[in-house]
Amino acid sequence: MDAIKIQNVTKSYKDHEVLKGIDLTVQRGEIFTLLGENGAGKTTLINILSTLIMPNGGFVEIMGKTLQEPDAIRSLISLNSQFNTLDEEFSGYNNLLMIARLRGVSQPKEEITRLAERLDLTTFWKKKVSTYSGGMRRRLNMAMSLIGDPAIIFLDEPTTGIDPKNRLEIWKIIQEIRDAKKTVFLTTQYLEEADHLSDHIGFIHDGRIVLYGTPAEIKNTVSKTYSLQVADDALPKTLVLMNEAGIVYTTNDQLIELDEDNAHKGLALMTAHQIEVQKFLLNENNLETIFLNVTRKEALK
Repeated sequence: MDAIKIQNVTKSYKDHEVLKGIDLTVQRGEIFTLLGENGAGKTTLINILSTLIMPNGGFVEIMGKTLQEPDAIRSLISLNSQFNTLDEEFSGYNNLLMIARLRGVSQPKEEITRLAERLDLTTFWKKKVSTYSGGMRRRLNMAMSLIGDPAIIFLDEPTTGIDPKNRLEIWKIIQEIRDAKKTVFLTTQYLEEADHLSDHIGFIHDGRIVLYGTPAEIKNTVSKTYSLQVADDALPKTLVLMNEAGIVYTTNDQLIELDEDNAHKGLALMTAHQIEVQKFLLNENNLETIFLNVTRKEALK
């Protein structure tokens, strides 16, 4: 059984369509990341999956439960919102204790102590949350998400606004959650984060999933490009020869960039004219480039 199954889900607010037919499956025990621009529909979809709002149409199943069984779904999930859900006047300990009691944890003090030690909270968890740094708040939020041993954890931009050291710590915690056979549904503004953590990634644009796959599969959807470099004094002659041969290229400082077919033609041309190639390498496709390309193409449709 899949952890999450979404079929043709739509959501509108008056005349504004936010979700326009989302189809998506998230497997059990994986980290799935939803990427999209602000306003693309990420938070709206998470709010539907966590039973905070209802869709206008479509079908949703969470661990075999439908949205018509909200209490059953809530017992299986946890939501870490991008918005502050902490009581500023409570200590970290009391925030955790409150959530543990609300979730019906049988031994709340023992569980929150275990989580606090795991997430390195014990040095400050007796202080008021109003005194916490951004990184301390994020770690406390993560601990609150893990109380009650949920099967699915929704993390809505959990590392936004925190420093690189704390971001790496949150990454480690997210990976540990996956290693414990839990499912993580993640949204993030950081493409590097999605690439590093995700088993599967979905790109949402204008209320639709426009690209889906593993990070490697997504990178392979983009044509290979190569960079070629010759000596500075040979560059003008090289460009003239390539123009005469009808080879399509772009220049980036001293590098000549070509797609796979034109790269082979360029190398053959350099060999025929005895021009030494100083550098020839395959350019690595990254998620940032792919994301920009996908959203640009979708905007032109």
